[in-house]
Amino acid sequence: MRRLFPVTDQTSASDQGEWSLDALAEAYAYPRTDGPWLRANMVSSLDGAGQHEGRSQPLSSDTDMRIFGTLRALADVVVVGAETVRQEGYRPARARDAFAARRAAAGQGPAPVIAVVTAGLDLDFGLPLFTSPLVPTLILTGAVAPPDRVREAELAGAEVVIAGDGPGVEPARAVAALAGRGLNRMLTEGGPRLLGQFVAAGVLDELCLTVSPMLTAGSAQRIAGGPSVSAPEHFQLDLLLEEAGFLYTRYRRI
Repeated sequence: MRRLFPVTDQTSASDQGEWSLDALAEAYAYPRTDGPWLRANMVSSLDGAGQHEGRSQPLSSDTDMRIFGTLRALADVVVVGAETVRQEGYRPARARDAFAARRAAAGQGPAPVIAVVTAGLDLDFGLPLFTSPLVPTLILTGAVAPPDRVREAELAGAEVVIAGDGPGVEPARAVAALAGRGLNRMLTEGGPRLLGQFVAAGVLDELCLTVSPMLTAGSAQRIAGGPSVSAPEHFQLDLLLEEAGFLYTRYRRI
Protein backbone atom coordinates (compact mmCIF):
# COMPACT_ATOMS: atom_id res chain seq x y z
CA MET A 1 0.00 0.00 0.00
CA ARG A 2 1.23 3.47 -0.88
CA ARG A 3 -0.16 6.48 0.92
CA LEU A 4 0.50 10.18 0.58
CA PHE A 5 -0.18 12.36 3.60
CA PRO A 6 0.08 16.12 3.02
CA VAL A 7 0.67 17.22 6.60
CA THR A 8 -1.18 20.50 6.08
CA ASP A 9 -4.34 18.52 5.23
CA GLN A 10 -4.17 15.01 6.65
CA THR A 11 -7.86 14.45 6.02
CA SER A 12 -7.13 14.21 2.29
CA ALA A 13 -4.89 11.15 2.66
CA SER A 14 -5.75 8.46 0.13
CA ASP A 15 -4.36 5.52 -1.75
CA GLN A 16 -2.28 6.88 -4.61
CA GLY A 17 -0.97 3.85 -6.47
CA GLU A 18 2.59 4.31 -7.68
CA TRP A 19 3.71 7.89 -7.29
CA SER A 20 4.57 9.46 -10.62
CA LEU A 21 7.76 11.47 -11.00
CA ASP A 22 5.63 14.58 -11.54
CA ALA A 23 3.76 13.93 -8.27
CA LEU A 24 7.04 13.49 -6.40
CA ALA A 25 8.50 16.60 -8.00
CA GLU A 26 5.50 18.62 -6.84
CA ALA A 27 5.61 17.11 -3.34
CA TYR A 28 9.32 17.92 -2.96
CA ALA A 29 9.40 21.22 -4.85
CA TYR A 30 11.77 23.82 -3.43
CA PRO A 31 10.00 26.73 -1.72
CA ARG A 32 9.80 30.02 -3.58
CA THR A 33 12.63 32.09 -2.15
CA ASP A 34 15.19 34.52 -3.51
CA GLY A 35 17.98 33.14 -1.34
CA PRO A 36 19.68 29.78 -0.94
CA TRP A 37 17.82 26.76 0.41
CA LEU A 38 19.82 23.82 1.78
CA ARG A 39 18.02 20.49 2.11
CA ALA A 40 19.46 17.16 3.18
CA ASN A 41 18.39 13.71 2.04
CA MET A 42 19.25 10.84 4.38
CA VAL A 43 18.07 7.37 5.37
CA SER A 44 17.97 5.88 8.86
CA SER A 45 17.13 2.48 10.33
CA LEU A 46 14.58 2.17 13.13
CA ASP A 47 17.41 2.06 15.67
CA GLY A 48 19.09 5.20 14.34
CA ALA A 49 21.79 3.83 12.04
CA GLY A 50 22.58 6.03 9.07
CA GLN A 51 24.64 3.29 7.39
CA HIS A 52 25.18 -0.45 7.37
CA GLU A 53 28.75 -1.66 6.86
CA GLY A 54 29.72 1.85 5.82
CA ARG A 55 27.06 2.37 3.15
CA SER A 56 23.51 3.72 3.12
CA GLN A 57 22.26 1.54 0.25
CA PRO A 58 21.40 -1.54 2.41
CA LEU A 59 18.83 0.60 4.28
CA SER A 60 17.22 1.90 1.09
CA SER A 61 14.36 0.74 -1.16
CA ASP A 62 13.26 1.18 -4.75
CA THR A 63 10.95 4.03 -3.77
CA ASP A 64 13.67 5.65 -1.67
CA MET A 65 15.91 5.62 -4.73
CA ARG A 66 13.06 7.08 -6.82
CA ILE A 67 12.79 9.96 -4.35
CA PHE A 68 16.60 10.22 -4.27
CA GLY A 69 16.59 10.70 -8.04
CA THR A 70 13.77 13.23 -7.88
CA LEU A 71 15.54 15.33 -5.25
CA ARG A 72 18.68 15.35 -7.38
CA ALA A 73 16.70 16.34 -10.45
CA LEU A 74 15.25 19.35 -8.61
CA ALA A 75 18.60 20.60 -7.28
CA ASP A 76 21.07 23.09 -8.70
CA VAL A 77 23.91 21.48 -6.77
CA VAL A 78 24.49 18.28 -4.78
CA VAL A 79 26.89 18.83 -1.85
CA VAL A 80 28.67 15.75 -0.57
CA GLY A 81 31.57 14.95 1.73
CA ALA A 82 34.77 13.37 0.43
CA GLU A 83 34.34 10.25 2.57
CA THR A 84 30.90 9.64 1.09
CA VAL A 85 32.36 10.04 -2.41
CA ARG A 86 34.89 7.34 -1.58
CA GLN A 87 32.49 4.99 0.24
CA GLU A 88 29.51 5.25 -2.12
CA GLY A 89 31.45 5.36 -5.40
CA TYR A 90 29.97 8.67 -6.54
CA ARG A 91 29.49 9.28 -10.23
CA PRO A 92 28.50 12.46 -12.10
CA ALA A 93 24.86 13.49 -11.99
CA ARG A 94 23.11 12.58 -15.22
CA ALA A 95 20.55 14.37 -17.33
CA ARG A 96 17.11 12.77 -17.14
CA ASP A 97 14.56 13.21 -19.91
CA ALA A 98 11.68 13.05 -17.41
CA PHE A 99 12.88 16.26 -15.74
CA ALA A 100 14.32 18.10 -18.77
CA ALA A 101 11.32 20.41 -19.30
CA ARG A 102 10.98 21.15 -15.59
CA ARG A 103 14.68 22.04 -15.28
CA ALA A 104 14.60 24.19 -18.41
CA ALA A 105 11.56 26.10 -17.12
CA ALA A 106 13.40 26.73 -13.85
CA GLY A 107 16.45 28.06 -15.70
CA GLN A 108 18.57 25.07 -14.69
CA GLY A 109 21.14 23.14 -16.72
CA PRO A 110 20.56 19.53 -17.76
CA ALA A 111 21.97 18.10 -14.51
CA PRO A 112 22.97 19.37 -11.08
CA VAL A 113 26.54 20.24 -10.21
CA ILE A 114 28.30 17.92 -7.75
CA ALA A 115 30.23 19.84 -5.06
CA VAL A 116 32.66 17.79 -2.94
CA VAL A 117 33.60 19.11 0.50
CA THR A 118 37.16 18.18 1.43
CA ALA A 119 40.06 19.55 3.47
CA GLY A 120 42.90 17.37 2.16
CA LEU A 121 41.57 16.67 -1.38
CA ASP A 122 42.32 12.97 -0.83
CA LEU A 123 40.33 11.93 -3.88
CA ASP A 124 40.90 9.89 -7.03
CA PHE A 125 40.80 12.55 -9.73
CA GLY A 126 40.83 9.89 -12.41
CA LEU A 127 37.22 8.95 -11.60
CA PRO A 128 34.38 9.90 -13.99
CA LEU A 129 33.07 12.31 -11.32
CA PHE A 130 36.00 14.55 -12.21
CA THR A 131 36.92 13.55 -15.77
CA SER A 132 33.53 13.31 -17.51
CA PRO A 133 30.68 15.18 -15.76
CA LEU A 134 28.08 17.09 -17.78
CA VAL A 135 29.07 20.16 -15.77
CA PRO A 136 32.43 20.55 -13.99
CA THR A 137 32.57 19.12 -10.48
CA LEU A 138 33.27 21.66 -7.75
CA ILE A 139 35.75 21.11 -4.93
CA LEU A 140 34.90 23.07 -1.77
CA THR A 141 37.95 23.40 0.45
CA GLY A 142 39.88 25.75 2.72
CA ALA A 143 42.47 28.39 1.92
CA VAL A 144 45.37 26.27 3.17
CA ALA A 145 44.46 23.10 1.27
CA PRO A 146 47.51 21.24 -0.14
CA PRO A 147 48.56 23.22 -3.26
CA ASP A 148 49.68 20.11 -5.16
CA ARG A 149 46.27 18.48 -4.67
CA VAL A 150 44.52 21.69 -5.73
CA ARG A 151 46.55 21.72 -8.96
CA GLU A 152 45.77 18.04 -9.58
CA ALA A 153 42.06 18.68 -9.10
CA GLU A 154 42.14 21.58 -11.55
CA LEU A 155 44.11 19.57 -14.11
CA ALA A 156 41.42 16.89 -13.90
CA GLY A 157 38.79 19.49 -14.82
CA ALA A 158 37.35 20.28 -11.37
CA GLU A 159 36.80 23.84 -10.18
CA VAL A 160 38.24 24.56 -6.74
CA VAL A 161 36.22 26.95 -4.54
CA ILE A 162 37.73 28.32 -1.32
CA ALA A 163 35.14 28.36 1.48
CA GLY A 164 37.23 28.62 4.63
CA ASP A 165 40.31 30.35 6.01
CA GLY A 166 41.89 27.18 7.39
CA PRO A 167 42.30 23.71 5.86
CA GLY A 168 38.59 22.88 6.04
CA VAL A 169 35.29 24.31 4.85
CA GLU A 170 33.14 26.67 6.91
CA PRO A 171 29.50 25.64 6.30
CA ALA A 172 28.06 29.16 6.07
CA ARG A 173 30.77 30.20 3.63
CA ALA A 174 30.13 27.09 1.52
CA VAL A 175 26.44 28.00 1.25
CA ALA A 176 27.32 31.60 0.37
CA ALA A 177 29.91 30.52 -2.22
CA LEU A 178 27.43 28.24 -3.98
CA ALA A 179 24.68 30.85 -3.88
CA GLY A 180 27.16 33.34 -5.36
CA ARG A 181 27.37 31.03 -8.38
CA GLY A 182 23.59 31.02 -8.73
CA LEU A 183 23.31 27.55 -7.18
CA ASN A 184 20.52 28.31 -4.70
CA ARG A 185 18.65 24.99 -4.71
CA MET A 186 21.10 22.96 -2.65
CA LEU A 187 20.92 19.28 -1.73
CA THR A 188 23.33 17.50 0.57
CA GLU A 189 23.49 13.73 0.69
CA GLY A 190 25.91 13.58 3.60
CA GLY A 191 27.73 11.88 4.98
CA PRO A 192 26.94 12.15 8.67
CA ARG A 193 29.93 14.33 9.54
CA LEU A 194 29.11 16.88 6.83
CA LEU A 195 25.44 16.96 7.78
CA GLY A 196 26.42 17.43 11.42
CA GLN A 197 28.52 20.44 10.45
CA PHE A 198 25.61 22.00 8.55
CA VAL A 199 23.29 21.40 11.52
CA ALA A 200 25.75 22.81 14.04
CA ALA A 201 26.28 25.91 11.87
CA GLY A 202 22.53 26.51 11.65
CA VAL A 203 22.43 26.56 7.85
CA LEU A 204 20.26 23.49 7.18
CA ASP A 205 16.77 24.50 6.05
CA GLU A 206 15.18 21.12 5.39
CA LEU A 207 15.60 17.40 6.02
CA CYS A 208 14.14 14.72 3.77
CA LEU A 209 14.47 11.57 5.86
CA THR A 210 13.61 8.01 4.93
CA VAL A 211 12.92 5.85 7.97
CA SER A 212 13.69 2.27 7.01
CA PRO A 213 11.77 -0.55 8.78
CA MET A 214 15.04 -2.31 9.66
CA LEU A 215 17.10 -2.88 12.78
CA THR A 216 20.87 -3.06 12.47
CA ALA A 217 22.33 -2.85 16.02
CA GLY A 218 26.10 -2.41 15.86
CA SER A 219 27.90 0.90 16.10
CA ALA A 220 26.95 2.60 12.82
CA GLN A 221 26.89 6.38 12.72
CA ARG A 222 23.68 8.33 13.04
CA ILE A 223 22.66 10.48 10.05
CA ALA A 224 24.42 13.47 11.63
CA GLY A 225 27.59 13.45 13.71
CA GLY A 226 30.25 15.80 14.98
CA PRO A 227 29.71 18.90 17.09
CA SER A 228 26.45 19.28 18.98
CA VAL A 229 24.22 22.35 19.03
CA SER A 230 23.70 24.39 22.19
CA ALA A 231 19.96 23.72 22.00
CA PRO A 232 18.07 21.32 19.70
CA GLU A 233 16.75 23.04 16.59
CA HIS A 234 13.05 22.58 15.91
CA PHE A 235 11.77 21.39 12.52
CA GLN A 236 8.16 20.87 11.44
CA LEU A 237 6.82 17.90 9.48
CA ASP A 238 5.51 19.00 6.08
CA LEU A 239 5.12 15.72 4.23
CA LEU A 240 4.74 12.04 5.09
CA LEU A 241 4.64 9.19 2.58
CA GLU A 242 4.38 5.51 3.50
CA GLU A 243 5.01 2.33 1.55
CA ALA A 244 5.68 -1.19 2.83
CA GLY A 245 6.69 0.12 6.23
CA PHE A 246 9.11 2.73 4.85
CA LEU A 247 8.33 6.31 5.90
CA TYR A 248 9.40 9.13 3.58
CA THR A 249 9.34 12.45 5.39
CA ARG A 250 10.05 16.10 4.73
CA TYR A 251 10.83 18.43 7.63
CA ARG A 252 11.41 22.20 7.42
CA ARG A 253 13.15 24.42 9.94
CA ILE A 254 10.74 26.59 11.89
